[in-house]
Amino acid sequence: MTTTRLRRPGGELASRPLHFFWIVDCSGSMYGEKISTVNHAIQEAVPDMKEAADDNPNAQLLVRTLKFSSGAEWVTEDPVNIEDFSWDDLSAGGVTDLGRAFDLLSEQLTIPPMSDRALPPVMVLLSDGQPTDDYKSALERLLNLPWGRKSVRVAISIGQDAADDMLYEFTGNRELILPAKNASTLARMIKWASTVASMVSSPLSRHTETGGIGSAPVFIDMNNIPSPDEVMTGDVW
Repeated sequence: MTTTRLRRPGGELASRPLHFFWIVDCSGSMYGEKISTVNHAIQEAVPDMKEAADDNPNAQLLVRTLKFSSGAEWVTEDPVNIEDFSWDDLSAGGVTDLGRAFDLLSEQLTIPPMSDRALPPVMVLLSDGQPTDDYKSALERLLNLPWGRKSVRVAISIGQDAADDMLYEFTGNRELILPAKNASTLARMIKWASTVASMVSSPLSRHTETGGIGSAPVFIDMNNIPSPDEVMTGDVW
């Protein structure tokens, strides 16, 4: 695909980094069809993310994967350009230490390693249960960071036992909690969530003249979120 990069007097308009985080619950309750669906659906979504990045040449889409179960760890520790990103299949087992995942995110949303000219980061959290550690204080630390507050946060609520109140604390918007009660719906919600970066990279965010972080509101078109009733086929979790 051929793209045309915007130009300005004096040279090419530099692209701005846009950090995208997959945050995946790998606790024991995700074992089997749930984690298999996550692996397959995100693999299928990567080409769409690459295509969206090609259509937004003034944003550099950088992707990372963070998993949590008994503890949390980076699967993709360093930001990877979407053109070079590949999904590593995850396995499930253990408890749900979401607070530890939030702590690892907080370490990456300071300046440095974040650039002060970046676009608002995108975080997509997938979870099917209640955290087993102190996630509240960790989430508070995350959202008190400038880039934490300005991030675009989407949650995929997997199964009937997912802790939607906790997911609301993360997103701050119930419309950005995507219910996935079976495999077909989960795959569809992951595909939609993978497109959020292209919505952010317009860019509606701006860098202030003083060198600080400033942003205009980032609007997500809620009308495009797939309805669970329209895609519900197969057994319900």
